[in-house]
Amino acid sequence: MPHPLRVWTPDDADYPYRLQSCPDKPNPLYVRGNVPPEGGHVVAIVGTRRPTERGKEITETLVRELHERLDDVIIVSGGAYGIDIAAHRAALKYGVPTIMVLAHGLDRIYPSQHRPEAEAAMENGGVMSEYEVGTEPFAANFLQRNRIIAGLADAVVIVESRERGGSLNTAQRALKYNRALFAFPGRPNDVSSRGCNDLIRRGFAQLIDGADDLIRAMGWKTKQDKAGGIQTSLIGLMDELSEIQQMLLTKLEASEEGLHINVLVQETGKDYGEVSSELTMLELDGLVRSLPGGIYRFVR
Repeated sequence: MPHPLRVWTPDDADYPYRLQSCPDKPNPLYVRGNVPPEGGHVVAIVGTRRPTERGKEITETLVRELHERLDDVIIVSGGAYGIDIAAHRAALKYGVPTIMVLAHGLDRIYPSQHRPEAEAAMENGGVMSEYEVGTEPFAANFLQRNRIIAGLADAVVIVESRERGGSLNTAQRALKYNRALFAFPGRPNDVSSRGCNDLIRRGFAQLIDGADDLIRAMGWKTKQDKAGGIQTSLIGLMDELSEIQQMLLTKLEASEEGLHINVLVQETGKDYGEVSSELTMLELDGLVRSLPGGIYRFVR
């Protein structure tokens, strides 16, 4: 493969900060490609390996609309047959960075038919795995791999899923990591959507029918919102805040997409518990908003 193999551990600066909050984060993480800088809007899209044409169309439309409405979108999936590869292909089609999380060593691509997509992803995104070179794609690896897909994302979207399947395991991981979980509904008698319908019915996943629903639920600012330039000034607020609250607000105000609590701990040099407590107070005052995955954003 043209891109060298890199090895990231949780102590490395390049290690994805979203994964840092996962108690069972991979160590090490093997990477090939031009993985984009952290930040932006990371959406994992997964689903059945036997999708309908409707499912593939939904996947492409979702990726296109996210690209049209948001800056810095990254699409994550597992490189498998079905919805996974549809998500990667849509990202590549619209020039959106995509990360393919694999269940084997990065000396190979499985399934081999998806090698062209994997190589294209390395040019604008990358491939990742927790498995060392030479590891075969054993069945158990795929379930383990799903936690990385969920852990990398801000939001996890299930497009189509049967009553059982790997995408439901990814959904469970998303809930465990406090990631926002979304699902597209299907007709009651649609076998390919029974898993999605069940997630929605049980209140585990939010129902969406397009990118706008996801964007609103996540509180993300669209390109149009940013063009309006409406912001809240910090002038007049600082005198009423503690020193650490001032530090936190200043850093959050400078970040359009918000910052992870671990980043705020590192940049302020304060104790995790103190930062968490002060963020809660700022949220109660309506100055910051907490998002899934430990992200905090200044309320503009």
